[in-house]
Amino acid sequence: MGSVAGAVFKMLLLLSTQNWNRVEAGNSYDCDEPLVSALPQASFSSSSELSSSHGPGFARLNRRDGAGGWSPLVSNKYQWLQIDLGERMEVTSVATQGGYGSSNWVTSYLLMFSDSGRNWKQYRQEDSIWGFSGNANADSVVYYRLQPSVKARFLRFIPLEWNPKGRIGLRIEVFGCAYRSVVIDLDGRSFLLYRFDQNSLSPIRDIISLKFKTMESDGILLHRAGPVGDHITLELRRGKLFLLINSGEARLTSSSTPINLTLGSLLDDQHWHSVLIQRLGKQVNFTVDEHRRHFHAQGEFNDLDLDDEGNTSFSCSQPQSMPLTFLSTRSYLVLPESSKEEAISVSFQFRTWNKAGLLLFSELQLVSGGLLLLLSDGKLKVNLHQPGKSPSDITAGAGLDDGQWHSVLVSAKRNHLSVAVDDHTSPASPWLGPEQVNSGGIFYFGGCPDKGFGSKCKSPLGGFQGCMRLISINDKMVDLIAVQQGSLGNFSDLQIDSCGISDRCLPNSCEHGGECSQSWSTFHCNCTNTGYTGATCHSSVYEQSCEAYKHQGNASGFYYIDSDGSGPLRPFLLYCNMSETAWTVIQHNGSDLMRVRNTHSENVHTGVFEYVASMEQLQASINRAEHCQQELVYYCKKSRLVNQQDGSPRSWWVGRTNEAQTYWGGSFPVPQKCTCGLEGNCIDAQYHCNCDADRNEWTNDTGFLSYKEHLPVTKIVITDTGRPHSEAAYKLGPLLCRGDRPFWNAASFNTEASYLHFPTFRGELSADVSFFFKTTALSGVFLENLGITDFIRVELRSPTAVTFSFDVGNGPFELSVHSPTHFNDNQWHHVRVERNMKEASLQVDELPPKIQAAPTDGHVLLQLNSQLFVGGTATRQRGFLGCIRSLQLNGMTLDLEERATVTPGVQPGCRGHCGSYGKLCRHGGKCREKPSGFFCDCSSSAYAGPFCSKEISAYFGSGSSVIYNFQENYSLSKNSSLHAASFHGDMKLSREIIKFSFRTTRAPSLLLYMSSFYKEYLSVIIAKNGSLQIRYKLNKYHEPDVVSFDFKSMADGQLHHVKINREEGMVFVEIDENTRRQTYLSSGTEFSAVKSLVLGRMLEYSDIDQETALAAAHGFTGCLSAVQFSHIAPLKAALQSGHPAPVTVTGHVTESSCVAPAGTDATSRERTHSFADHSGTMDDREPLTHAIKSDSAVIGGLIAVVIFILLCVSAIAVRIYQQKRLYKRNEAKRSENVDSAEAVLKSEIHIQNAVGENQKEYFF
Repeated sequence: MGSVAGAVFKMLLLLSTQNWNRVEAGNSYDCDEPLVSALPQASFSSSSELSSSHGPGFARLNRRDGAGGWSPLVSNKYQWLQIDLGERMEVTSVATQGGYGSSNWVTSYLLMFSDSGRNWKQYRQEDSIWGFSGNANADSVVYYRLQPSVKARFLRFIPLEWNPKGRIGLRIEVFGCAYRSVVIDLDGRSFLLYRFDQNSLSPIRDIISLKFKTMESDGILLHRAGPVGDHITLELRRGKLFLLINSGEARLTSSSTPINLTLGSLLDDQHWHSVLIQRLGKQVNFTVDEHRRHFHAQGEFNDLDLDDEGNTSFSCSQPQSMPLTFLSTRSYLVLPESSKEEAISVSFQFRTWNKAGLLLFSELQLVSGGLLLLLSDGKLKVNLHQPGKSPSDITAGAGLDDGQWHSVLVSAKRNHLSVAVDDHTSPASPWLGPEQVNSGGIFYFGGCPDKGFGSKCKSPLGGFQGCMRLISINDKMVDLIAVQQGSLGNFSDLQIDSCGISDRCLPNSCEHGGECSQSWSTFHCNCTNTGYTGATCHSSVYEQSCEAYKHQGNASGFYYIDSDGSGPLRPFLLYCNMSETAWTVIQHNGSDLMRVRNTHSENVHTGVFEYVASMEQLQASINRAEHCQQELVYYCKKSRLVNQQDGSPRSWWVGRTNEAQTYWGGSFPVPQKCTCGLEGNCIDAQYHCNCDADRNEWTNDTGFLSYKEHLPVTKIVITDTGRPHSEAAYKLGPLLCRGDRPFWNAASFNTEASYLHFPTFRGELSADVSFFFKTTALSGVFLENLGITDFIRVELRSPTAVTFSFDVGNGPFELSVHSPTHFNDNQWHHVRVERNMKEASLQVDELPPKIQAAPTDGHVLLQLNSQLFVGGTATRQRGFLGCIRSLQLNGMTLDLEERATVTPGVQPGCRGHCGSYGKLCRHGGKCREKPSGFFCDCSSSAYAGPFCSKEISAYFGSGSSVIYNFQENYSLSKNSSLHAASFHGDMKLSREIIKFSFRTTRAPSLLLYMSSFYKEYLSVIIAKNGSLQIRYKLNKYHEPDVVSFDFKSMADGQLHHVKINREEGMVFVEIDENTRRQTYLSSGTEFSAVKSLVLGRMLEYSDIDQETALAAAHGFTGCLSAVQFSHIAPLKAALQSGHPAPVTVTGHVTESSCVAPAGTDATSRERTHSFADHSGTMDDREPLTHAIKSDSAVIGGLIAVVIFILLCVSAIAVRIYQQKRLYKRNEAKRSENVDSAEAVLKSEIHIQNAVGENQKEYFF
């Protein structure tokens, strides 16, 4: 490997031969000895002491020597108590006490550790917790177990808060044991060489364990080469550890690729880091500190034999580098210039995650102004500010906010200024003016003091947060120990001798592939193109099923589905067919017909089906569905499914259980059964499948597979097409699933003391809860889960407020969403709460969400241990009365119905969905309840579809008409049982509502005509001049009342909407939703004995006015849509075959779309999605050809029969000849086109059936 040479790591390497085993055992060994009590007085030191009797040597736990503990001279956050344990020890716990018998104690503190007494590192309890809670009085002892333990020689306690009525007072003890291990010092050119001992090889288990520390960000820690090109490399790059494993098989097989893993961050901090590589078989664990990754490897490890080469030493050198941390944007360090020089030269190193901040400011002596060194957008800018002059800028470097150490050198001499970043020097820039500039003698690093200090320091981009080290002014290194002791310069909010940087993106708290970025104090997640949203990309933006999309009012189409919500499965695209229920259509790559020949037991045909989703995604969708099915079309000719001699299968299919299945379409999962075998109608009664009859003709065993546990079909295997004339063909349809069981899974809580209980909710770092509820109660707890101190609770606090309460160790928080309307309105409301490391949120319905940011560096783990209570609490108080539905925790649905069946006071299910979802039913559709959900009854609407929103339209050809007969004649009206019987002869119709839309270019035209048995009528026409006229004649002795709209020609080819509403003698007419007119009728106030309603041309038009007669003679040519007469939809009744309404259709009337875009032929038939193919295959609907009169039907039928017989005789003769030619052609050359293959097969089967029928006829 080329990078090995010359890149050997400059570091200290610790080879631990036993201690790593103890760590893996979880500190089960005895390592709890007190380490402080026996230390000499010289082992204690501190930042200061109040008096000689308050010195650090009196800080032993439970001792009363001196004043009874340590207290510093001044109580502030810069004080510390330090312990030297004499050698590196493993520290497993710490204990604190206040000053004996005093009011002096510490309430919170930091614990820091070091190997050398320099370059301290803070101990972290959790991923975001650095501080420890201290004491509440002077004498009680507070213990903390350190997990993981600390290996260090020096410990330092830094008080953060103390008793406000006293001062800092501290007594301490630490517990642990000796920690000894072999160390080696590598200088970047030396290395250790291990040779393999073949006698001690382990074929199944290998372990590599080491610890290292370094100040270098790059280098090789370990490289091992095997005999066949396999190798392992452990390399540090930019402070991160890379593990590269190449099994050597990559040279032989293209499928074997090297493994390259990255773990750890900021590992160049000169602190010990542990590395553990474990292999058990092919499973490998890679662990760096507390972070671990698992993967599957190929190849083997080998054992090692030790040798060394180069400049190595088995001792531990301690490079001295004293960093300091700028803790906040208010931090600063002020340093004086040691001596006056003609040139200014400042150098230092820094690391940060922030994009902006002040690095350095210096006042200038001879000119008024200042020199600013800024970090702006990750770039370094040197700015010379002089009043009255434009600022002079130099920009250098890029991406300096990456957390790595970067070196800076700024120099100014005479009138030239230059800057170097990471040894790359930017060109010198002349200062404005000839002046020679000297420093003002003071340098401000990281920020500026308050203005009250009289400083001229400027910080336009705010203070710097990060670390600095190796600060040099005019080539003289700054003594930071002197700064810490107060003898040099001044500072505020600094942490000296420690770099407190942390990588908040390790581990990556951004879920589902979200991209993590960070600043000094927090991290951010970019969720773009992930399909998820929220502060940590936790919540899916997609619904979990087509059923959920449907109940948002969505129509059929392609949708992304996320079956497990916020779980690990990714969303995928599928087709939702929205009918009365929502069907999910999932396609695969084998939806075309496949013909199979020349197979036998040694040469099988295997068809493999790959779906648009993974098997895990498919399984999640299937598990949610109420029912799934998949059509398997299977044709056979001399191709058997079962070997009748030994019962072994000759063909089978495989589902998601990866087991061979031998039952076929339509059958229950009974081995070697087909539908005909269950129904007892196989072509040969001695077999259970048609194909097993082994006939030399096409037959099939086709049907739907519907056993969910076996779906989807992933493979089909065929072995019996090797004999002459033997062949099989199959076609697998898409996976179809309907319904969503979890979406409707509900429970009704009938008493306040009732509740359901479930196992403890596990959502330590990220948790979401969502559900629907409906109630009439004033308040109640939806769910509650408790820990020792942590808890979560979601409740209806009042009729207008939903509240989410929780505590993860930072004290209780509460979020409430208030609504202007009441939540207890007995309608479904949706609640979603989420808590993660960044924030907590609560959203109810579409109201604005409430968000609570998590405290910086606070506790983050939600630790619960009680049962989860749903609908109540453990105290049986404040229980919820009402229904809870679709309760999901982190994407997993709780089965409320199953638990409710065995719980007193709780019933499974909850009715009353129409109260919430009824508004989805449009255009007069009625909401009807189902056990799980609802559906829209569109029988009385002029529209169709799942929500009665699909407009029913038809194109009327010249001379065509639709006649809807309310009654055949007056004498039968009283006994009529038809749907229109409400319009019977002795009823007075005093009101009606008529709605329809039309588009035509013909005038005159008759749009609608309604008549009665008393020669009363209503006509809606387009007159010869293009005006729209509504003509009411409610008395046969009066002339009709006319409402005319002549503001434009209505025969303009545009779509127009008409609404007529009559209440007795008052008529209200609306045209195109913007032109309205109201008039009073003089001819009468009611219809008597309504007879029929005509759309289009009238065959008889006596006793009507001249204008109506002229329009009736011309009829209507164009498009009519959504025709509604009160509760009757005549056009819909005509277009839906099998409708019981008495409809007569004459001429060319075919379903069409009146809203077709410009340029579309209005006569084109509507094309709808085929149920089995979501890709766009359409089926044209046949035009209506109802007979007008029974006599004509009889005569036409006789003629058709005679013609049909003559055609059949001719067709059979022709097809027999075609069959012979077709068979020879197919035997000579198999069709390569799949669509052609299906057409040919269907043709062969059709010919076969026709020949069979012809043979029977000839015999007869």
